[in-house]
Amino acid sequence: MGHLRLTGWAKRRWSPDQALVRGLMWMGLAFVPLALAPQGEPVAMLGALVVAVVLLAAGGAVVYPFEMDTVVSLSGDRLVATHYGLYNTVSGLGITLGNLATGALWDFVGRHHALWLTWFALAATGLACASAVLALARSGRLAAANVQAAPA
Repeated sequence: MGHLRLTGWAKRRWSPDQALVRGLMWMGLAFVPLALAPQGEPVAMLGALVVAVVLLAAGGAVVYPFEMDTVVSLSGDRLVATHYGLYNTVSGLGITLGNLATGALWDFVGRHHALWLTWFALAATGLACASAVLALARSGRLAAANVQAAPA
């Protein structure tokens, strides 16, 4: 229910490009509290975790309907299922490689007692994705995506 309200709120206030960029920014920024929370302080860590979960959930709720509409609009309403399949394949590969890289980084920074670096790397990745989408939007490459998001 909150997902629908948040999506509707974003749809009324932002263009699809703005919603994608802002949602991705929220998702990237979600990792910053985890990096900054003092290790060994359970209350601070719990607070950071709650903030991270809220930002990830809100960012995902904002991004998802607009990213699905972007796939449809960029397909030109032709071979939509094929475009979704390609999108899901590329996403799956990205997720797999991202998980492998994050796991390797987690092991490395764990040996060097710098777990905060993993959280900053994840934040930087999210912010880089938001920047890339912003650059695509400003260059006009997402112009076909300026349609209204479907209800979630």
